[in-house]
Amino acid sequence: MELFEQQRIEPINIEDEIKVSYLDYAMSVIIGRALPDARDGLKPVHRRILFAMNDLGNDYNKPYKKSARVVGDVIGKYHPHGDQSVYDALVRLAQDFAMRYPLADGQGNFGSIDGDSAAAMRYTEVRMAKLAHEYMADIDKNTVEFGPNYDGSLEEPTVMPTRVPGLLVNGSAGIAVGMATNIPPHNLGEVSSGLIALIENPDISIEELMAIIPGPDFPTGGFILGREGIREAYHTGRGIIRVRAKATIETGPKDTKRSLVITEMPYQVNKAKVVEDIDALAREKKIEGISEVRDESDRDGMRVVVDIKSAQRDLAETIMNQLYRMTQLEVSFGINLLAVVGQAPRLLTLKDALVHFIDHRKDVVTRRTRFELDKAEARAHILEGLRKALDHLDEVIAMIRGSRTPAEAKSGLISRFEFTAIQAQAILDLRLQKLTQLERKSIDDEYNALLTDIERYKAILASETLLLGVIKDELIELRDGYGDDRRTVITNVRPGDYNPEDFIVDEDMVVTISHGGYIKRNSVTLYKSQKRGGKGVTAAKTKEDDFVERLYIASTHNYLLFLTNRGRLYWLKVHEIPQAGRTSRGKALVNVIPLDEGEKVATVLVVKDLSEPERFVVMATKMGIVKRVELAAFQNPRRVGIIAITIGEDDELVSAGMTDGQSALVLSTSGGKAICFKESDVRPMGRTAAGVKGISLAAKDSLVSMDVISADRSEVLLTVTEKGFGKRTPAAEYNLQSRGGMGTITIKTTPQKGQVVGVLKVTEEDRLMLITNTGRLIMFKTSEVSVRHRNTGGVKLIDISDGEYVVDVAPVGEPEDDGLGVDTPAETEDGGADDMLGLE
Repeated sequence: MELFEQQRIEPINIEDEIKVSYLDYAMSVIIGRALPDARDGLKPVHRRILFAMNDLGNDYNKPYKKSARVVGDVIGKYHPHGDQSVYDALVRLAQDFAMRYPLADGQGNFGSIDGDSAAAMRYTEVRMAKLAHEYMADIDKNTVEFGPNYDGSLEEPTVMPTRVPGLLVNGSAGIAVGMATNIPPHNLGEVSSGLIALIENPDISIEELMAIIPGPDFPTGGFILGREGIREAYHTGRGIIRVRAKATIETGPKDTKRSLVITEMPYQVNKAKVVEDIDALAREKKIEGISEVRDESDRDGMRVVVDIKSAQRDLAETIMNQLYRMTQLEVSFGINLLAVVGQAPRLLTLKDALVHFIDHRKDVVTRRTRFELDKAEARAHILEGLRKALDHLDEVIAMIRGSRTPAEAKSGLISRFEFTAIQAQAILDLRLQKLTQLERKSIDDEYNALLTDIERYKAILASETLLLGVIKDELIELRDGYGDDRRTVITNVRPGDYNPEDFIVDEDMVVTISHGGYIKRNSVTLYKSQKRGGKGVTAAKTKEDDFVERLYIASTHNYLLFLTNRGRLYWLKVHEIPQAGRTSRGKALVNVIPLDEGEKVATVLVVKDLSEPERFVVMATKMGIVKRVELAAFQNPRRVGIIAITIGEDDELVSAGMTDGQSALVLSTSGGKAICFKESDVRPMGRTAAGVKGISLAAKDSLVSMDVISADRSEVLLTVTEKGFGKRTPAAEYNLQSRGGMGTITIKTTPQKGQVVGVLKVTEEDRLMLITNTGRLIMFKTSEVSVRHRNTGGVKLIDISDGEYVVDVAPVGEPEDDGLGVDTPAETEDGGADDMLGLE
């Protein structure tokens, strides 16, 4: 009773107590568990995992350790929570589909994008990723504050001295009490460049930063639709973006079907669940036209195939649009840039996040520099004593030998030579080998180097400009060492809009057209790089009398202009060309563009922008007519084609090329005549005009080719006759004439040599194919053909049998990207009779 009277109990309002206790609990969750620190971007559990792995020496270049051992150290020393929660956090650090830049290197089953759980921690092994070491760089140099662990027996860092802007680079997600954070990952190279720009210009605006950091970069790729959500998030800290999977339409063998192929998923979307949802929609007839869904993903990458019942492209595009709308192939991602700043949660803009990281780096580099300065000064102090002792070596040795104890020797050194206690102890610890002349020099060299370092450290501490320069140099080193290409494509299309081209990656494709009229496209990456002279890889399986006649490297967003012998023009975007297997023959041209009976493609032009000014298309017909028209005239062609040039009776289009208005044209005839004149001699005409006379033809003569050359005529032309003769001639030998003349001799034609079948602009490395009326082929390099004057005969290129003659000469390879010529061969190597293409 007396005890209760002594301990007076104060009454407390239960509402007040609940408010205080709940607030304490909420702040504990916010600061200690759920939200990342704005400085290093890590939550406490991740920071403790990395620190424990560092304690264990679990480095990226050392053997793996059992995950259970790492988890045991974390929960035993630093993180008093459940082992499974710590293991789940460790697993996430190792998942390349969850982390843009994984901080742990796992061995074993660490889960999958299909939602599979990781194996138990006793089965898996782990070590730090190389990038994780950048988070703890200089942690042993007093760069950050340490605090007691949960039981006060050890110390742990309150923040990492990271060189990596982890808050943005790897992002974060967490639900606290009354608030949540959801920060998307970004590209390390872009964020580093943004930080460098901020250092160089502290007043830089968020809009200017967005030119460097355009938006999130998810580890699973995909597309971000529009920039409005990104802009709002970067300016206010909150915003919603739409993320869409990457899906392409592929054509099956023999054009019997089409398939949607999904190769990238939106961030944090379960692939297996998406496959199940698509299958359910097909079975329940909510989406019509799907025959089968297959997951063909393997260790080489993701590949989910949705087979379409019909080969119609419009149906495939419609189904793709329905899948985006009805499945998680398109999702919303709510950005909430909430992080801990000064032990309190704060909503950050893009610039705020970068500023807090730079402030942290300034503090870390300052503390590191001060630590290194103190260490250098302490060492320099000892070296000063050693140098002084070596200057009085005999006296020092005599005094030490005369002392009865080390303490007496130490006090003698201090009193007689005025050494400090530290210097005196260093002299007594000096090994005899240090008394040699060589060792004396090394002491002097070390002392002088330390003086230089001390001066540099003091300069850095005295100048913020130098301090920021150190931070900038480290960011450049980080960007160069760990930066990579962006994975997520940001499109300008707004959420809800659908334009198939906006979801087609702007990448280079190989477009091949065979002599027999088959066309296809494939990604450049399908063709392995080889050294010159390699065997190459098979580009297409063709008939015995067929071969790859034209090859173009063009972006998926480029245009292909098909000009036919009847003067009509058709165009397709490169991504609309059927995509087939690397060894597939492709699709017949007549099934790609609506050619009439007897109509065939005369030439193909690759164009990036149809509205580009000062660009012209020059065409030439069999009867010697030429026409020049501005490229912009073809901006709005119809699917059924448009008139590019009005062709007269018994005439046909022979060739066409792109010019810049400053080129020269060479027209060559079957009778061995050629004329060279400036393209400016042909005035620009309307799209439907018939053209003007380019060359006056003799009876029974006809035009076989037109070549676009530079104004200085520095190119070389190769001429081939129907009896298998040919030669190379410098274009400079063709003097400029007026349009419409008879021309000059380009090769002497005789009954033994036959008529001219083709004239091509060539280089030393080009490959050509000769085709005879019997289907016989021969491939050769132009360097094997002699260079001869214009008014001469040629050399034999192929042996011709009785009744046999050359019907065509064609380049085999990639057009030279000079924007002027057409059908220029590529610099590729002859990979043998069975190897149609070898890209370098």
